[in-house]
Amino acid sequence: MKYATKYVSPVLTVDLILFRVIDGRLNVLLLNRPANPFKDYWSLPGGYAPRGETTLEALRRIMSYKIGIDVKKLAYLDQLRAFDTVARDPRGHAVSIAYIAADNSVKPTKTAAEVAFFPVDNLPELAYDHQDIIQLGRDRLILEVNHTNLIKTLLPPLFTMADIQAAYEAVFGRELDKRNFQKKFFKLNQVTATGKFKYNANSRPAKLYKFNTSTINQLSNNLD
Repeated sequence: MKYATKYVSPVLTVDLILFRVIDGRLNVLLLNRPANPFKDYWSLPGGYAPRGETTLEALRRIMSYKIGIDVKKLAYLDQLRAFDTVARDPRGHAVSIAYIAADNSVKPTKTAAEVAFFPVDNLPELAYDHQDIIQLGRDRLILEVNHTNLIKTLLPPLFTMADIQAAYEAVFGRELDKRNFQKKFFKLNQVTATGKFKYNANSRPAKLYKFNTSTINQLSNNLD
């Protein structure tokens, strides 16, 4: 079969939506673009995926040199979806495979002027269609947190009930009733009291808990 016009493949790129909780707010990692298009705009960290690399291999290489992290060490990483709007990149048709990640201990090696975390409810003007990508990433995060114990990736190894409620509230974007939350959460049998306490100057010592498993599992019931 002969085609009427020459077939030209779109460019393939990868982007990373990396979430963490900072001071009770859900944040996403952004990169300050050093060149056009969108010079000095903030964007999701990403880059080109060349022939001969899987998108995951390309993501690992790009994140290593652009933000200084190894994506294989992230607590949670999964492919979100493809974004293929023809006009999303002014340079030409580019299809992006976006990956979603969650990790509360990741520390990029670049300076804050190059790479920084921003609250998802107070983002700067972003390059490309990255505002939409982040929103879809958060929608997936909410779904996963509601059906699995993924919230563990947004907490330290030991945490109080106030800490875990704050993490859920950060993901859901709203406050939760304390008594109702704790009742539902303890029924899930996901955590164990460690016998240790967190001491605060102006409040009673709070019990410290840990998750029963290091893996991400389905919950027996939805929390929300």
